[in-house]
Amino acid sequence: MEYETWSDGQEKTTVTVDDHELEVAYYDDGDGDPVVFCHGIPTSSFLFREVAPPLSDEYRVIAPDMVGYGNSAMHDGFDRSIRAQEAMIDGLLEELGLETITFVGHDLGGGVGLRYAAHNPDAVETLVLSNGVCYDSWPIQTIVDLGLPSTIDGMSPDDLQEMLEGLFRDTLAGEPDEAFVEGMLAPWDSEEAVVSVSRNAIGTNTSHTTEIDPSEITARTLLLWGADDEFQPISYAERLDEDIADTELVGLDDANHWVMADRPDAYGDRLREFLAGG
Repeated sequence: MEYETWSDGQEKTTVTVDDHELEVAYYDDGDGDPVVFCHGIPTSSFLFREVAPPLSDEYRVIAPDMVGYGNSAMHDGFDRSIRAQEAMIDGLLEELGLETITFVGHDLGGGVGLRYAAHNPDAVETLVLSNGVCYDSWPIQTIVDLGLPSTIDGMSPDDLQEMLEGLFRDTLAGEPDEAFVEGMLAPWDSEEAVVSVSRNAIGTNTSHTTEIDPSEITARTLLLWGADDEFQPISYAERLDEDIADTELVGLDDANHWVMADRPDAYGDRLREFLAGG
C-alpha cells in the first residue's frame, strides 16, 4: 500500500489531551475484537501498512497517528511525550466506545502500551511489544540531538527529509522498500513538521517508563522483537520477559528496529497466532 492510499483511508476525530483539543487521524477497519496499533518516533501509523490491514478479516483494526505525527495535529504548543500519547489513546478509545483491547506498540508506542496496560489492567487483555522503549533504554542520541531547538534552527524540510531518509535506509535489515521509505518521509515535508518532529523528540522522557513497574502488568504479553536492533536491543525484551508474569518472547532474525517492515510475513503470522490464543 502507498502512503497516499493509507492517508486517504484514515478517519479523524478530536481528542482532549491536557485540556488541548487535538485532531487525531486513525485507520479503522474490520469487525470483531479491537486491536490497536501504536507507532513510535519518527514514524506514523503507516508503519503497520503490511501487518495491520490483513487482520481486519477477523478483528477491528485501529491504528492512530500519535499527536504530533502523521496526519494528526502537528501545530506547536502541546505535549507529545508518551504520557500525553497515553492520554490520547485513552481519549480515542473512549470516543470509539471501546472498553477492552489488544494493544500492539512499537518503539515509543511500546512505551505507551506499557503505561496503558499498567494503568488500565482491565482494559488491556493482550499486549504486544515490538522493539519498544522500556526502563531506561531510550532515547537514542540522534533523537536527543533532534529535540534541541538549536538543531532545527535553520533546518529546512529538505534537510529533515535527508536526515530521516538516511536513518530509515541505514536501519532496515535488507534492501530498502521504497514505498516504506517514501511513506515514512511523507508527513515530515513542511516547516510545521520540522518543528513538530523536534518537539516530539524533546518529549522523549525516560522517567515515563522508569516509573512503570512491568511486574504489575497482568495482560498476556507477546514480545515480538527484531533480534538485530541496535536501538532497542533484544536484551531489553529479555528483561521484560523476566518481569512480566505472562509473556512469550519471539526474536525475529534478519530484522532490525523496523521489524514489521523487515519481516512482515513472519511478523504478521506470529501476531495472528498470538491473537488467536496460540
